[in-house]
Amino acid sequence: MTVRTPLPHPNPQPHSPTRHYDVVIVGGGIVGLTLASALRTSGLRVAIIEAQPPAQAASRQRAYAMSLVSGDIFKSLGLWPQISPHITHFQRVTLSDADFPVSVDFRPQDLGTESVYYAAEHHVLMTALQNSLADSESIHYWAPARLDRVDYQGDRVQCTLTYQDATWTCTTGLIVAADGARSPLREQAGIPTLGWQYGQSCITAVLAPERSHQNTAYERFWPSGPFAILPLPGDRCQIVWTAPHAEAEALLALPREQFMAELQRRYGPHMGRLRLLNEPMMFPVRLMQSRRYVQSRLALVGDAAHCCHPVGGQGLNMGIRDAAALAQVLITAHQRGEDLGSDAVLKRYERWRRRENWLILTLTDSLNRIFSNRWWPLVVVRRAGVWALQHLPPLKWVALSLMTGRFGTRPRLDLTPPPVLH
Repeated sequence: MTVRTPLPHPNPQPHSPTRHYDVVIVGGGIVGLTLASALRTSGLRVAIIEAQPPAQAASRQRAYAMSLVSGDIFKSLGLWPQISPHITHFQRVTLSDADFPVSVDFRPQDLGTESVYYAAEHHVLMTALQNSLADSESIHYWAPARLDRVDYQGDRVQCTLTYQDATWTCTTGLIVAADGARSPLREQAGIPTLGWQYGQSCITAVLAPERSHQNTAYERFWPSGPFAILPLPGDRCQIVWTAPHAEAEALLALPREQFMAELQRRYGPHMGRLRLLNEPMMFPVRLMQSRRYVQSRLALVGDAAHCCHPVGGQGLNMGIRDAAALAQVLITAHQRGEDLGSDAVLKRYERWRRRENWLILTLTDSLNRIFSNRWWPLVVVRRAGVWALQHLPPLKWVALSLMTGRFGTRPRLDLTPPPVLH
């Protein structure tokens, strides 16, 4: 997939007056662009401020587990024809507890759907989103640009940025922080966070196994942390290998042959010999929830609002639902003639998403703590739970509904008013 046409840059002229936007999105990653794409036919004037050139922002070597609800959101944005042929549609997800012989198999018929989950590479989602904005006259893409200053001025926000080696200003009624887990906008606004480090890190790498993955994903829980295998197009796989931080560092420091031997042991023999396709990368694991998702003229989405353990592949999906929910709230408020940056409007988004994200954060934290544990009474209980999941269809349906995002209030981007949130 390639970007169809250049993204619409603001193309400011020398000595041009300050530009005004209804919404400014800081961060042109998947979550920020999902929000922009959802607003592209709303009649709102939107700006995206991104530090990297568009091609560089799209080139990250990473794949994600993508839920059915995230897929539904991209379908509602008209992006599915561009995305679907380039992702893997899981026909089975297998969960197991270390060497316990009983595993849980989730299949499409458990939910009455065509797939259980999806695996999507970063460049596939980014290219589809960038293409969706390429012809939009109402969306300006300031990239590469550096946001130097944000001034909250009552009924508006003034942004000062560096773009094309010059200083520019724009104003907006609402600024959205889609600028990552270390969000400068969140920090500047003084919004505190809750959370902790897990003392674990994840190693990710893309592999070419000897035998086909059969569109099957695996999540195996070891006492040191979960080990996930995501099937990618072209019979490739991405692994997400969680281990205590010192162990993860030691693994990456091994000679390549020893690293591959350890990886093969953890991976198992079911796909034959493994071949490494890229340099393994490592990132630390943490849980974080912002105490507030909004304040006057500011909203947080994605990693700027929350971070979770990668078990279950929930992180990006939470951010995509944030973007779709905020878009729905803003479109409805715009249709009603309301002030988009007002507390009354933004609290609707916060009440919706913060409660639902707490559930996912609790779920992922509990899964990691329960399975990364050698205390034998807990081992007995959790293995009984694995057996029950495999043999009790109603329990399997509930677990799969939680994993795939089919709970709570799903975003609707059909311009109909959202439910009243109290």
